[in-house]
Amino acid sequence: MITRRHIRSKVMQSIYAFSKQDKPVYDHEEKQLKESQEEFYDLYCLMLDLLTSLKEHAEEYYEISRSKHFATPEDKNPKLKFIHNDILLRLSENEGLQKYIQKRKINYWQVDTFYVGHLWEKIRVSTIYNEYLRQEEASFQSDKDFIIKIFKAIIAPDEKLQDYLEDKNLTWMDDYPWVNTAIIKRLESIKKKEIGFKIPSLFKNTDDEVFGRKLLMNTLENIEAFTDDLKGNTPNWDLERITDIDAILIKMALCEFSHFPSIPMKVSINEYVEVAKEYSTPKSGYFINGVLDKLSKIYKKEGKMYKEGRGLQ
Repeated sequence: MITRRHIRSKVMQSIYAFSKQDKPVYDHEEKQLKESQEEFYDLYCLMLDLLTSLKEHAEEYYEISRSKHFATPEDKNPKLKFIHNDILLRLSENEGLQKYIQKRKINYWQVDTFYVGHLWEKIRVSTIYNEYLRQEEASFQSDKDFIIKIFKAIIAPDEKLQDYLEDKNLTWMDDYPWVNTAIIKRLESIKKKEIGFKIPSLFKNTDDEVFGRKLLMNTLENIEAFTDDLKGNTPNWDLERITDIDAILIKMALCEFSHFPSIPMKVSINEYVEVAKEYSTPKSGYFINGVLDKLSKIYKKEGKMYKEGRGLQ
């Protein structure tokens, strides 16, 4: 579920933190990387739990509306498509999600109900919601499309929600776009015949889980050698003038060149160029691409790069 690009960004952040410590400890950074990845998953599950909490809030809203002293016919017989939405029903029945929320102590929506109510009101008065209610026939596809639409247009962009999450965990704002993209992909992928709502694991497979830890430790253990390789190979730049983030990304790429035989060299270069666009200066992508292209040729010539399989170099 978490992509390798985002794993790379988290490793970059760990190496940056390591470089700023007076007495850095390798084991500490490995632990911090693990916690950072777990917090990514916390946010993912928390955003899914927000959907189930919206369903619960809507049920309470309709119940209160029915019991009004001067309830209108619409209050007494509301259209309950939202609380009967197939996707929301599946999510609310996922016991594993609730167990995880309780275990990690992130049951925020049961405590800070203001944000659930705030989002419900935005949804309730929206054109998306009212068009959904006007649909005569319910279907799995229309239920799914509706949840995707409100997530994209109302929930994810909400500034109050973002401010709240940032207050809870500062690093979540870095994860927020990645988490929302992962949720949209999961919603888009769910099939009518699928039983329940399966929540993916943090890592797609064991290789991805090992990848981040190995990238972190091998980069740190060879950081001086990679620094030496940078010297004299940065066109028109002194080593001291390279931004810390750019230097770290280049060293991580060099680690992939020399310690990850199954990752094609071009993939590593492209990935770090993209990470640089997200986290560094506007021109960093071009700079890193030029430096890595030059260093990849040197690594090949000096026998420092070994890739398994055809076409990996």
